[in-house]
Amino acid sequence: MRFLPLVAATYFMVSGGPYGIEDILGGAGFLKAIAILLVLPLLWSLPTALMIGELASAIPAEGGFYIWVRRALGTFWGYQEGWLSLSASVFDMAIYPAIFVLYLGKFSPGLTAGWYGYAWSLAVVVLCCAWNLRGAPAVGEDSMGLFALLLAPFVVFVILGLWRGLTLHPQVQWGGPGLGTGLGLGAESGFSTAVLVAMWNYMGWDNASTVAQEVENPQRNYPRAMILSTILVAITYILPLAAMALAGLSADSFSTGDWTTAARALGGTGLVGAGLGLAVVAGGAISGVGMFNALVMSYTRLPMAMAEDGMLPRVVARRNKRGVPWVSVLLCGLAWAMALKLPFERLISIDLILYGTSLLLEFVALVVLRIREPNLARPFKAGNLTTAALLGLGPAALIGYALYASRDEKLIGTTSALLFSVAVGLLGPVLYWVTAAPLARRRMATSSTD
Repeated sequence: MRFLPLVAATYFMVSGGPYGIEDILGGAGFLKAIAILLVLPLLWSLPTALMIGELASAIPAEGGFYIWVRRALGTFWGYQEGWLSLSASVFDMAIYPAIFVLYLGKFSPGLTAGWYGYAWSLAVVVLCCAWNLRGAPAVGEDSMGLFALLLAPFVVFVILGLWRGLTLHPQVQWGGPGLGTGLGLGAESGFSTAVLVAMWNYMGWDNASTVAQEVENPQRNYPRAMILSTILVAITYILPLAAMALAGLSADSFSTGDWTTAARALGGTGLVGAGLGLAVVAGGAISGVGMFNALVMSYTRLPMAMAEDGMLPRVVARRNKRGVPWVSVLLCGLAWAMALKLPFERLISIDLILYGTSLLLEFVALVVLRIREPNLARPFKAGNLTTAALLGLGPAALIGYALYASRDEKLIGTTSALLFSVAVGLLGPVLYWVTAAPLARRRMATSSTD
């Protein structure tokens, strides 16, 4: 995979365009939403991008962050890194087919009514798994085309918004109603909802690391791709919100799927408005497919790498002629398909907690490798040891905030989302000692006998 396809794939692993940030605006209003989207890259995205840039350039191994943690902290913590990431993927991957179905339904509600919605979601899973069997370079190249199709309507959207603001001089409604927790996140205010949704929309930078051996010149391209992707994501989030504000549109009740309404308002009642609305709807469907497709490429390398290390049955590591771990693709696709009917699109906080914990292990690995392997070749270095140690403070503080904000969210009966997340995380050590450790010992014994 070359540099620009890597940037496009990373963009879809993290963002998929402005789709998904609607609840930030609805919960906080224009001024706070833009401020959140400007500040979070500095506290959340940039430190993560710097950490990944160093580790991916120093250890460009298939399996990415799992390999880093295992090398720094040992097999037990490596397994926990893989478990936390894969369990988070069950919650995360249910969201993107739901986005596709949501926007497809805006073409015609009958297309997604009843069981049709599930059928379309399942079709997204099957399509993307088949797409990934063609290999990482193909996914990266195709992501560039999807990137252009996705953002083209928003280029027009931003131009129309700025033109309307400059010519009509409407009253700008910078404030917001603070409508509360539209996503059921259990937060105490619309601002908390906005912060948590923004964190979710800025997470996933480490996912591109799992295909390192399938990337051209990873030592050079990973750091550059991380920085450029960070800038692109922030710009494509902030510009549409700024255009809306300057055009005098209201943020009241703005929630997931409402980009279509805003596009029609900016385009007017004629063909321009209708055409732009349809283009934004098509972009939403593309966003759901593009994000799911890129993340299939990332997540399916984890079971493969763990199988190669003896943590999972060896059959999981089998590859096709294009180097794709086809058994892992099929197993992960089956797990994600089984989770489609669960209402996980509302459980962003669980995804954040599980993913956040795995991310903190990566920051720990960064510091430990600096101490244990000071002579490791690092083509890109994120500052000195003190800087490396401080990089994780911002993400750690935000993850702590997510834990606090989700403390009262109820999942099933009296079970909180926080307690459920902790239970899922603690299942990792149990699985390691019951399954992975004995499997690894048997494989070592067989290898020594041979």
